[in-house]
Amino acid sequence: MSAAQALTGSIVANTVQKWLRAWYSTGMPDAIDLEVVRQMLPSTPYGTGVREIRPPVQFNDDAFEGMLARDPNDHEVWGIAYNGKSRLERQRFTIAHELGHFILHRSQQQKFNCDKQSVHTGIETLRDIEREADDFASNLLMPGDLLRSWVSSQRIDFRVLGDIAKRFQVSLEALCIRYIKFTTDRAILVYWDNGFVKYEWRSNSAKKTRARIRRNTDPQEPLPGTLAADADIEQEWDGIEMSAAIWCPEEAQHMKLREFKHSHPARDRVLTLLLLESAEPRRWDRSWQDEDGFDGNNR
Repeated sequence: MSAAQALTGSIVANTVQKWLRAWYSTGMPDAIDLEVVRQMLPSTPYGTGVREIRPPVQFNDDAFEGMLARDPNDHEVWGIAYNGKSRLERQRFTIAHELGHFILHRSQQQKFNCDKQSVHTGIETLRDIEREADDFASNLLMPGDLLRSWVSSQRIDFRVLGDIAKRFQVSLEALCIRYIKFTTDRAILVYWDNGFVKYEWRSNSAKKTRARIRRNTDPQEPLPGTLAADADIEQEWDGIEMSAAIWCPEEAQHMKLREFKHSHPARDRVLTLLLLESAEPRRWDRSWQDEDGFDGNNR
């Protein structure tokens, strides 16, 4: 395996952060300046053979997310496009995602059309490179050392996570997924799209203790007695304590969790965060090693 093939999204993101911290003489800003990254990359080992990455341009089509393409008339030049109608946080994630393709995948093809369904495709190679680019964007925009320091120093709720998301200039959804990967606590993140589960993310501690939401329908709908099922409650940023067994069938009745809820303005998309009390791993179970369902749309 060559060095280029061995690279991962997290490895290259961490390397780019090291270069940025060396470049800033007074400290790197919390919100990564993607313009600096764009201009810097061609002069680094990750930009070999490239003279320029042109400034990103808007392409305002509702079905469009982002694109990275090589200039057919000048093979030392690449360009990025993004959906200018999307939120600033989404635009930043998309541009970072395309920069991830530039570093990790440009030797494989000359054009990348990225949309919301790419990560669901039956073509394994395409699905994998989309997730790798997402992994790069997530690690670049939300540096692990900063996130670990901020979440370990305070009691977590949606207000704290929302404040951190603002500091990074990323969406609350993207920040919560990153948090789930980092936390040592038992935590579950559920994204609802028009009343049905789109994905469920579990922390490693949640997986090891078999903490998984109860399945009641197919497709999965919010469970009775939860904030997610209460249409009259749009936001609950401080969390409500309840029996963990309401959500998770493997939990004992005495175990508690806090449920948090965030509804997007149109109320068609809802984010649920569950923070469970600590529990010992169930060592006979190996399901925690399985990957959670994930659509890659963590922006």
